Amino acid sequence: MRASALVLEIADQIRLRIASEELPAGSHLNALMLGAGLGVSRSPVQAALHILSEQGLVRQKRNRGFFVAENGDPHVEIVPEEPETYGGTNSYQRMADDWLTDRLQADVGEKMLRDRYELTKAQVTSALMRASREGWAERKRGKGWTLLPVAKTPQAFEQIYRYRLLVEPAAMLEPTFERDLKVIDQQRRLQHWMLEADLKRVPVERLLQNGAQFHEELARISGNPFFYQTIQRLNRMRRLLEYRTPVDRARLERQCLDHLHILDLLQRRENEEASRAMSDHLRGSLSQRVPAMQAWADGAVL
Repeated sequence: MRASALVLEIADQIRLRIASEELPAGSHLNALMLGAGLGVSRSPVQAALHILSEQGLVRQKRNRGFFVAENGDPHVEIVPEEPETYGGTNSYQRMADDWLTDRLQADVGEKMLRDRYELTKAQVTSALMRASREGWAERKRGKGWTLLPVAKTPQAFEQIYRYRLLVEPAAMLEPTFERDLKVIDQQRRLQHWMLEADLKRVPVERLLQNGAQFHEELARISGNPFFYQTIQRLNRMRRLLEYRTPVDRARLERQCLDHLHILDLLQRRENEEASRAMSDHLRGSLSQRVPAMQAWADGAVL
């Protein structure tokens, strides 16, 4: 039987936690606890763990449950064979487009979304879970959901980048910055994986997430939680707009090489040089991304 979109989403979220070593090798994976953290029941979590087991990322031990495998590859993408569609368009992306172009109000209900996009309850749950993970939706205390502010224009996107230019290079100069070799090595492996992978087969969402993770992890080891929280929030606010523009594979290769250069500088404790390299990297991204955003915006209003 083909796995549901909800199960695939849960499997991907668990895989991401393993990739970031939040769940290190050998960790016991308790379906009930994982489900509580994800806001779902135990059953779809167990189904997701079986998928991860088939991929070798998780090991099932008799009478003991599931554990993170020692030598699994957490960068193997989990993608549904036939994505759910509405009129040929992924339902999540359609919902995101409607929010970006102000065709949805901030307060929405699950029934309204089911009717609007002709989805099942499980499909709506899956879409809202993903929106919550990506920082633009949150469940209200009562019934319903609230869609959160995001960058909706090229001008807002540019302002986010200019703010990042002030914040991210400064994070490396914090007196509390910790040269965490585990984080540096993990990010180096991820950058090399992207350089070696067939990027045409990697979903755009994963490529963007990998880039965001690099910047968030460096902000996290600054030792100043406000840098980390700020970069997380800014990445979430710009993500929907980034999904709308074509991915430049050559730019991604340049991005990975920039990231590796910054990591090398940090490993050698050359933080001032790393800070300057981060500024150059962000300026380069800004000069390339804003025109692409403007092209999308011009097409969106036609």
